[in-house]
Amino acid sequence: MKTADYLSFIVNEIHTTIVATVDNDGLPVTAAIDMMDCDENSLYFLTAKGKGFYDRLIKKGFLALTAMKGKDTMSSVAVSIRGKVRELGYERIPALFAKNPYMKEIYPTEDSMKALTVFQVYEGTGEWFDLSKKPIERASFTFGGASEKPEGYFITDACIAAEAVRLFALKAVLSQTAFLT
Repeated sequence: MKTADYLSFIVNEIHTTIVATVDNDGLPVTAAIDMMDCDENSLYFLTAKGKGFYDRLIKKGFLALTAMKGKDTMSSVAVSIRGKVRELGYERIPALFAKNPYMKEIYPTEDSMKALTVFQVYEGTGEWFDLSKKPIERASFTFGGASEKPEGYFITDACIAAEAVRLFALKAVLSQTAFLT
């Protein structure tokens, strides 16, 4: 899949995400936020000005989110993103309300809509986990010019059991046995 497919899956298949920001003390704060739209390289959501969530986005310019769909763990797909955000203002609100008509029930008047502002997640990295597939499908992606940073465990010569681990991994690959670490 391409980055646009992952972003579209978040908006159209999951929609409600759990977003984490950081407060003034460096502590995490989460909120359930609907992702309203996407394009090939970004996500769009809205919030009301004056909320703590709004203030944290403005101060830090960064968020992390996870979106998950499935009945239970082994039927689930999860997408996680870490990215930079910027405020776009009111201009896109009418289009986002047209795409998400339920929002008119929450903000029924034009005056109530004016309390809202749009944010764009414009650069970041993401991970896709599909536990419903065998073998489990995992992929990393980037968008908006972000570079992928390698993560995980790396076996180096400094490891006292490096050769044993390499031989175990080779044996697993040769026997086509999947293993998790």
